[in-house]
Amino acid sequence: MAVQATPVRLHCAKGRTRGRFYEVSMQVFKALALSVLAVFPFVHRAEAQDGLTALARADSSASALVDQGDSLEMMLRLSQPVPFRIFSLDDPKRIVVDFSEVDWTGFDTQAFDTAEGVTALRVGGFVPGWSRMVMDLAAPYGLVHAEMSRDEAGAVLRLNLDPMAADEFALGAGTPLEAQLVRRSEPDDAAIPRKKFGEGPLKVVLDPGHGGIDPGAERDGVREADLMLSFARELQDVLIRAGGFDVTLTRTDDVFVPLETRLTLAREAGAEVFISLHADAISEGRAEGATLYTLADRASDAASQKLAERHDRADLLAGVDLSDQDDVIAGVLMDMARTETTPRTDRLANALVEQLQDSVGMHKRPRLEAGFSVLKAPDMPSVLLELGFLSSPKDRAKLNDPAWRTRAAWAIRDALYAWQDEERAAMRKLRK
Repeated sequence: MAVQATPVRLHCAKGRTRGRFYEVSMQVFKALALSVLAVFPFVHRAEAQDGLTALARADSSASALVDQGDSLEMMLRLSQPVPFRIFSLDDPKRIVVDFSEVDWTGFDTQAFDTAEGVTALRVGGFVPGWSRMVMDLAAPYGLVHAEMSRDEAGAVLRLNLDPMAADEFALGAGTPLEAQLVRRSEPDDAAIPRKKFGEGPLKVVLDPGHGGIDPGAERDGVREADLMLSFARELQDVLIRAGGFDVTLTRTDDVFVPLETRLTLAREAGAEVFISLHADAISEGRAEGATLYTLADRASDAASQKLAERHDRADLLAGVDLSDQDDVIAGVLMDMARTETTPRTDRLANALVEQLQDSVGMHKRPRLEAGFSVLKAPDMPSVLLELGFLSSPKDRAKLNDPAWRTRAAWAIRDALYAWQDEERAAMRKLRK
């Protein structure tokens, strides 16, 4: 029996897309008599999906993103229609397409994107229920046509983008309310009473780096995001079994979490220690062993500076709007808070280096400094631990070895115990 289908179409005149985004939802009605009618009405909010949950598979071999003269055209083949929304971001210029929901497994972005107007393209999971495509634009383009139609093979999403003036693009750019992820600390958060250090279990927040559309470093089928989530769970288990720790993870699944939201989650958990977990890769030269980073305005070396820049690009690459995130906390207040926190962070870093060096070994320069955004919380000792380099076969074998990871987790546990003892001694000294 043939299925009657109503395609979704969006037509936008040039210069008329300012301040708009486009979101499409679906409702599939029950079969009546000998026919089925699939209708995809426009809705303003994603919640108006009447319980629809759909996971479509994307087929890059039957899809294309190409130049059409001065314009761009995208044709994306899906196994079934799904709700989607489209919006633009400025500085740098990007087009973001969210889907609810697409499985990107096996999708070849290089074969799919041959357009000179798109300098880079990323796809992946974003948050539960949503997947994302991010296009980096060589110049400002505006959406003039979007259509998702159903056929016997599934569905096809077609987009057309035309060149537009840079000021018009900037005026219409921004994340719609429904797609905003960054959670910032409320002004009242500073007034939340914190327990005195040493009273009750130590509140530790573990931050497995990357996730979702941002896989981090990748080598031989190993993704940094997956590896760090596994290690974070293992470390959490070690700490809880040891006793004296209250452990929270900034993510517990393969989802994207913006950098600022990671810090907000840590504050909400009342974190007394924040440990961000990573396993980087380098494209040139050789590097092996774990490295511990603390915050500094100036990096220890050029390699540390480049690493911090790559980490801080995660939000941008995942399609997060960073245009107004510089005024979260006044710089003066942050500096005042860091006056107390910095020596505590130094003691934490030294304890971690000592234990990890003795247990699993570290890089020849085990402790470095750089301006990682995820370490910029002024009110909690924070460190970033690169457990190893995925670009090193030796490190990669260690990171994939559960026994090695267990020894690393034990070393971190012992370091946290030693640090607490040192903090208590420092507090007693101050009271004298």
